Amino acid sequence: MLLVGGGVVAGRALLHRYEAAVGRDVLLDERARDGDSFVGWRNMAGPLNYLLIGSDLRSANPDAGQRTDTILIVQVNAALTEAHLVSIPRDLRVRIPSFRGTGYPGAEDKINAAFEYGGTGSGGVQLLSATLTDLTGIRFDGAAVIDFGGFVKVIDTLGGVTMCVDTPITSIHTGRDFPVGCRAMTGAEALDYSRQRYGLPNGDYDRQRHQQQLVKAVLDKALASGVARNPIKLDLLIRGIGRSLTVDTGSASITDLVLALRNIHPDGLVGIRMPSHIASIGGVSYVLADPESDSLFQALRDGTLADWAREHPQWVNSI
Repeated sequence: MLLVGGGVVAGRALLHRYEAAVGRDVLLDERARDGDSFVGWRNMAGPLNYLLIGSDLRSANPDAGQRTDTILIVQVNAALTEAHLVSIPRDLRVRIPSFRGTGYPGAEDKINAAFEYGGTGSGGVQLLSATLTDLTGIRFDGAAVIDFGGFVKVIDTLGGVTMCVDTPITSIHTGRDFPVGCRAMTGAEALDYSRQRYGLPNGDYDRQRHQQQLVKAVLDKALASGVARNPIKLDLLIRGIGRSLTVDTGSASITDLVLALRNIHPDGLVGIRMPSHIASIGGVSYVLADPESDSLFQALRDGTLADWAREHPQWVNSI
């Protein structure tokens, strides 16, 4: 999206060059994959559904494992001009289906546990995608996983991003203070801020909103800074992404996907909070879906999220 939206007109050769730098794997379970055949970007039409995951893989200590700290369902509208970011609470209590790859029998648990039960890595994402398909009734056109270390590098390559803090908070991870106000943040600062939930009025719900804000801020800075017209910065950016990003685009190439989504800009991103509430079960804190979430899932299936957002403004995040 940066290559096209930033004004690059060098053509497919350049896009193919960068496509080769991004890792690929099978991230979607067969139960969760949309089986429609892909016939090229010119004939690509929405709505399209993508699963985006932020992983806390520690590059300095890879044996410490991974957790799905961020789970986003991104639905692109029929015209391929707007995208809704639906945050799935990581503590959401769901039925996780069985998974042949690890012998997991299936059980009720927090949704981010699916990543572990699937064996982490691609298997973990596959089980998570199957869990989300069972929950929402949608299938996915693709998926992507990025580790936080890579996200920091991307932001720093862009020269930082602007984030607006609405509630003062001190990081439980670094002790860094975030006073109220809008300011430029480095990659480490922006990621640190977007991962906070303790001390915020709405806890994890505020964190989900801040993560959606960060996605928008990165896209906004990338397009505004003209990084796509600077070969040196562009190479640094793509290499940073390539080492930290794994994608599954199904039968579509990344090049075709980039060209098809070229008209999505920051003002076309809408953040959605899943209707839900926090409850304690057996002494364990969970997030439970509200009955209103059924209408959200129906809108996802029908491709009518824009209508749903207008009718349910209380679940639309200001990003």
